[in-house]
Amino acid sequence: MTGFVSFVGSGPGDPELLTLKAVDRLKRADAVLFDDLSSGPILGHARPGADLVGVGKRAGRASPRQDHVSRLLVEYARIDQRVVRLKSGDGGLFGRLEEELIALREASIPYEIIPGVPSAIAAAAAAGIPLTRRLTARRVQFVTGHDVSGQLPEDMNLPALADPTASTVVFMGKRTFPKLYDVLRTHGLPADTPALLAEGVSGPDQRLTRTTIAELAALLSREIGDAPALILYGPLADA
Repeated sequence: MTGFVSFVGSGPGDPELLTLKAVDRLKRADAVLFDDLSSGPILGHARPGADLVGVGKRAGRASPRQDHVSRLLVEYARIDQRVVRLKSGDGGLFGRLEEELIALREASIPYEIIPGVPSAIAAAAAAGIPLTRRLTARRVQFVTGHDVSGQLPEDMNLPALADPTASTVVFMGKRTFPKLYDVLRTHGLPADTPALLAEGVSGPDQRLTRTTIAELAALLSREIGDAPALILYGPLADA
């Protein structure tokens, strides 16, 4: 068996943010299993004739089961295919990378991991703000906004998330942010803490909304919308 899987981080969606190594693997792949946010122009780098298989997961939509995605990776590799598993952002950040790695290890299939530009980094860049500030934001923390059931995780480190000197990025948190806001307030985070809602980062429909955590919670209580988004709050978001 000579099959091989390349886990490729596609970045936030702008094809110009792909790494050279990512483009090389796409051009040589026999099959590309891609997330929704990794489709469109990015797939234009794939080799003509390659199998292009959408396996993306989006909140509120019917999505392939994780075990099905892992099984597809194994099946393609077992027929000696060069496979790219194209993940949005960086696959190691809330990208279900570990489940797929475990499946390949159990099947003794070789693989590599190619980092991508994380969407959190791209969002800060698009907003023209730093994720750290020497005097006011000494720490950056990334957290998921929902657990496997789609609810706000119960085991979150709330004192850390309510730290006013930390820059916090919430992935997949639009649905649960109003509840998170209520909890953060009880742990002392001021209601006027600056916040940034970054939707469709680096894409043609990118939208950046600068506000406060209180106003953002109220906004998301009324309307969530379908655009993929990140929520940033703390000292980083007041530029």
